Amino acid sequence: MQVLKQETEIAEVIRERRSIKKGYNNHYVKEDTVTDLLEDAIWAPTHGMRQPWRFVFIGENQKQEFAKRIASTYPEERQANRESYLNEPSAILVVIMEKGDNQKKQDENFGATACMIQNFQLLAWERHLGVVWKTNPHIYDSKVEEILQVNEEERIVGFLHMGYFDELPTKKERIPVRDKFSTFQVV
Repeated sequence: MQVLKQETEIAEVIRERRSIKKGYNNHYVKEDTVTDLLEDAIWAPTHGMRQPWRFVFIGENQKQEFAKRIASTYPEERQANRESYLNEPSAILVVIMEKGDNQKKQDENFGATACMIQNFQLLAWERHLGVVWKTNPHIYDSKVEEILQVNEEERIVGFLHMGYFDELPTKKERIPVRDKFSTFQVV
């Protein structure tokens, strides 16, 4: 058995990864790249092997029409802003999950989907593809669900904005674990 070094490559990738919210360059994000990343990302832990996710890809050729349609669900005074905002990334991946027929399954499905998204972000980072998980109000809008053909047993978990980038965002420190850690004590 091989002994792992003190800090593994995965630990480095976890600490180095950043959410890329803007500053995308003009390199296109290809559908094949996204499906390739997803083939590995879906190996996330999933309760009962439910694999409760599905995806809708919006690439360069669909982005303008998609942005216009999603922006149309906002009040008129916000539509131009939202359309511009949705046109910023090079591509968008909408992540949709099965709700589950009770609270336990819904929590498990969300946890599995969140793990899969984190896998996707880490895998994308290795390829110098920036990703940010967006949970804007439109993901809860029934009109957006209709546009994306989300059925009653599903919900949108988020829009993953993606794009290649030239500049790294500043690293933001984390609260030390010891500040949020305790040991159970019998009283």
